[in-house]
Amino acid sequence: MIKKVIPVLDMSCVMCAANVENTVRNLTGVSEASVNFASNTLTVVYDPQKINLRQIREAVQSSGYDLVIEDGDADAVENIRRKHYLSMRNKTIGAWACALPVMIISMFFMHNRQLDWIMLLFTVPVLFVFGRSFFISGWKAMRSGVANMDTLVAMSTSIAFLFSLFNTFYPQFWLERGIVPHVYYEAAAMIIAFVLTGKLLEERAKNNTSSAIKGLMGLQPKTAALVQEDGTEKEISVSELTVGDSVRVHPGEKIPVDGIVASGESYVDESMISGEPLPIYKAAGDKVLAGTINQKGTFVLVAKEVGASTVLAQIVRMVQEAQGSKAPVQRMADRISAYFVPTVMAIALLTFVVWLSFGGTAYFSYALLASVSVLVIACPCALGLATPTALMVGIGRGAENQVLIKDAFALENMCKVDAVVLDKTGTLTEGSPRVVRILWPGEEQELYRSLLFSAESRSEHPLASAIALFMKDKGAKNLELDSFESITGKGVRFTFNQNIWWIGSQTLAVEEGVTMSPEESSRISGWQEEGYSVVFFGREATVYAVLAIADPVKESSVDAVSMLRNEGMEVYMLTGDGKKNASVVAAQLGITHFEAEVLPGEKEAFVNRLQKSGKIVAMVGDGINDSQALARADVSIAMGKGTDIAMDVAMITIMNSDLRRVAFARKLSKRTVRLIRQNLFWAFIYNVIGIPVAAGVLYPVYGLLLNPMWASAAMAFSSVSVVLNSLRLKWMKL
Repeated sequence: MIKKVIPVLDMSCVMCAANVENTVRNLTGVSEASVNFASNTLTVVYDPQKINLRQIREAVQSSGYDLVIEDGDADAVENIRRKHYLSMRNKTIGAWACALPVMIISMFFMHNRQLDWIMLLFTVPVLFVFGRSFFISGWKAMRSGVANMDTLVAMSTSIAFLFSLFNTFYPQFWLERGIVPHVYYEAAAMIIAFVLTGKLLEERAKNNTSSAIKGLMGLQPKTAALVQEDGTEKEISVSELTVGDSVRVHPGEKIPVDGIVASGESYVDESMISGEPLPIYKAAGDKVLAGTINQKGTFVLVAKEVGASTVLAQIVRMVQEAQGSKAPVQRMADRISAYFVPTVMAIALLTFVVWLSFGGTAYFSYALLASVSVLVIACPCALGLATPTALMVGIGRGAENQVLIKDAFALENMCKVDAVVLDKTGTLTEGSPRVVRILWPGEEQELYRSLLFSAESRSEHPLASAIALFMKDKGAKNLELDSFESITGKGVRFTFNQNIWWIGSQTLAVEEGVTMSPEESSRISGWQEEGYSVVFFGREATVYAVLAIADPVKESSVDAVSMLRNEGMEVYMLTGDGKKNASVVAAQLGITHFEAEVLPGEKEAFVNRLQKSGKIVAMVGDGINDSQALARADVSIAMGKGTDIAMDVAMITIMNSDLRRVAFARKLSKRTVRLIRQNLFWAFIYNVIGIPVAAGVLYPVYGLLLNPMWASAAMAFSSVSVVLNSLRLKWMKL
């Protein structure tokens, strides 16, 4: 099965989105289809053996819409949307230019029947030039056996216009019956003008909700300096690069593809991907990522991942899929929207019948105005936009802060989490051993540092690389050893300048006959009590250095655990490490609930036990051994510098491995869900109050009847207000 996020064109309301979704979902070979009106995208999962994108597009086109199925056509889609926005802006300006004279005449010269012809003249272009899309879309929808928002606009304006047209040509029909004929050209014209204005503002606001995606896509440079076989450079499009190409990156340029530095050195700003504020030194053999910014140096890289395979492209795709997904709370709004337009049409008809039943022919104009107002004021768009706009902004805000949220389900449910289970190694700790203490019983010499570096560089022991790296940073040189031998479970022994040296555990040191002073022994015992691994270096019975090695707790972990508790979550730590090391780390972080020497299956069982006790559990891990527990958890969170399998399983990925981002994700979830509830509440209340008022329930008591013109203004404002409320999340302090 293949999953794709495809831009959808020509949708005008949430009912259009529902029509496209149902059309695609009913196709053979399609297992999932979800259309997000806020992002104008279709997320589809299909079997390429049974159906292809071209066939899906043809089905969508037959229902009156279109898809952009060409890969890498983001610029083309953006251009289409820009042209659509400009066209909508021009139509809105044109509609107001014609509608305002109609409005002025109707207000100040309402009894001058000769001016009806001028109002007719101005109204025709409003309806059939600037507002023709409503009639086209409404007709396509009705031809498909469905109805949408455009159906309501087309019906209401058509009724008002045709009634006014009849009264302009045949006023005597009413005069013979003792009724003064009225025309409502201003209602038809102003409805179109207001609805176009609302859609223009809505479109502009919706574009702001996807600013995170645009920002990420803007990180990708358009061109690259290809290094040819003769060493010369040639500027080509990034899309033309292939794996294995050599690319030169100059100072200040964005790196075009993922690759390995072949020559040269520089500092690279990776903050846009990892959030790391300081530039990172890169030299031959180091990996660099597309979209990151080269600082002052120049280097040549060999392309390893290009196009859709780069880390940046994967992040963009993940955010797009997440923004296109639907939260569980949206299903209720979708079900209501499916019956909304037919229900509104029935209410409008009932309104017309009730007015005529109580008032007779004399109230025909009131009946008509009330039913038109009902058609116009009803707004399924506010209901349909309530959830996806908030989700798009929330997921985008997360991406801008190195929190990649895979789907709407994760964002909606993160706020419900009351227990968080943390892996130790790589999550709470740095994930790689480091030399944290060193004791030189005698004099520290360059020879000793170089011997430690040379020997440990040859060793395969997990602690050896920590010692080698530490000594390299101290300026150690690589010496040619005469011999090298690994002693299983104890350490290594090697020969240099005909002297036999050794590096290893305390057991090996005792075997060599080493004796330490009481002060030295006390310090080493203290290190062991703190959970450090202790390594000795010496020759025969003399020790020249003692090193304490540990996987240090991340600087951010103490704050992170405190923040998680402040968010109302219980914090648990699981590790496959020994009980001594686990208890030391737990004590440093103030974690009271922890388990050590835990196997991968036992991690999953622990999460399951918490769930059975009624907890909503988030699991945070970074390794293959965490993948079972991640899959079991209610919300799974992977640290971005971990393994691919952990990131594949996880619903949320923390790109910079800063555990404080988990607390940020929870706050973001709470604010987003709160906004969704606000949006849904006001969308419901608006329709529950607005439709009866438009139908005329206030007329018997207060003599108030809502003009269709103001009904259309209220409808336009409802959709815009929902989107603007969602946009507040972009600037909220979390």
